[in-house]
Amino acid sequence: MDGAGESRLGGGDGHGSVGVQIRQTRRLPDFLQSVNLKYVKLGYHYLISNLLTLCLLPLAVVISVQASQTNPDDLRHLWIHLQYNLVSIITCSAILVFGLTVYVMTRPRPVYLVDFSCYLPPDHLKAPFSRFMDHSRLTGDFEDSALEFQRKILERSGLGEDTYVPEGMHHVPPRISMAAAREEAEQVMFGALDSLFANANVNPKEIGILVVNCSLFNPTPSLSAMIVNKYKLRGNIRSYNLGGMGCSAGVIAVDLAKDMLLVHRKTYAVVVSTENITQNWYFGNNKAMLIPNCLFRVGGSAVLLSNKSSDKRRSKYRLSHVVRTHRGADDKAFRCVYQEQDDTGRTGVSLSKDLMAIAGETLKTNITTLGPLVLPISEQILFFTTLVVKKLFNGKVKPYIPDFKLAFEHFCIHAGGRAVIDELEKNLQLSPVHVEASRMTLHRMRRGNRVWQIAFGSGFKCNSAVWEALRNVKPSKNSPWEDCIDKYPVTLSY
Repeated sequence: MDGAGESRLGGGDGHGSVGVQIRQTRRLPDFLQSVNLKYVKLGYHYLISNLLTLCLLPLAVVISVQASQTNPDDLRHLWIHLQYNLVSIITCSAILVFGLTVYVMTRPRPVYLVDFSCYLPPDHLKAPFSRFMDHSRLTGDFEDSALEFQRKILERSGLGEDTYVPEGMHHVPPRISMAAAREEAEQVMFGALDSLFANANVNPKEIGILVVNCSLFNPTPSLSAMIVNKYKLRGNIRSYNLGGMGCSAGVIAVDLAKDMLLVHRKTYAVVVSTENITQNWYFGNNKAMLIPNCLFRVGGSAVLLSNKSSDKRRSKYRLSHVVRTHRGADDKAFRCVYQEQDDTGRTGVSLSKDLMAIAGETLKTNITTLGPLVLPISEQILFFTTLVVKKLFNGKVKPYIPDFKLAFEHFCIHAGGRAVIDELEKNLQLSPVHVEASRMTLHRMRRGNRVWQIAFGSGFKCNSAVWEALRNVKPSKNSPWEDCIDKYPVTLSY
């Protein structure tokens, strides 16, 4: 949901070939070779997942048989027995009613995502590769080696030609004033919110909770105050402004809004996610600090959440889980994404060479927590059994990697460059179809489908959100991708 660095990304094709060799033989076929193990695993998954049903089925048959053999005398004896135990029956009934009341009153209220909207900048702010490189040369701030480095990063980034930079960055020299930064923030936030309120048919004065996240631009008054002023939100609104929390702040903001919705009944929450480019462009030659220039672009999103039961029918998703992992106690993790000044005094965000390794370790911790909440029991048994065998009997046994494709139909991976998506695709054993949403910034979801949203951020953090589609989700009106999504077809394997 984090709209920072919005871009239109291209997907990849998934091709495969199957070779069949026929030989005449008198021996029985080798079933271990001829049976596709993935189907055996899928059958095992269905067996374990429905184990309770399979066990209860014989019990239900026995009860039905006994009930069919019951005669009127048996029913009369049962009634007499209940009359003599009236006090016990009333006591059990009262306990049952009390327990159900406590359960209904204390169970977590569902949080629905009614709709969301993303900001589409005007065409004159587009920054195709050629314009980006020409403008970087004209500023006169970059050495030839730094320009060549940025060119290579752009080519490998996975970004398309339809990305945008703010108005101030199209000037020579760039206009990086506070006024220009405010102008960028207003265009992005108000553009996304205007579209959201129109699509969801919600009056801004109905909003009870507002959460805004922007990591690097935090003026006074705050960004959340700018929204309150623009839309004349009500005076008792609970507004929050999150800063410095990196690219995973979108999930953090959703988690905060969820917690507030669990406390305050029958209200709406709006989450606005963006990143400001104007005052955070790096004009130096430190390669570790040049990478954000090539990845971050103008973008923003606005999400409307609700805890009203009446909104369930019109909502797109239900928030199932949020799992947050923070490794800030480790010094290397804390400094792997770090805002600082270079040797010449220019400010930028430095990315450590250990970033991918730290992200992997943080993801591992996050998955360990998330797994028991979402994985089917079959995968949990396989994982636990392998872990026990490895610890007690054979340390050389490879750890079992759970098949998260059995828990989710869609994966929305942190779009912080193609390398991040490629690594997670490989390590989680996903197909090009599964990571299509991340490469194209688009979900094609049907009712009941689940999506795993994974985000990484400075600190260092890995945060996951799990959403379930409540209906067949269609793109919202005025979607930024409605005019270009057909440019990026993905070959489906089924």
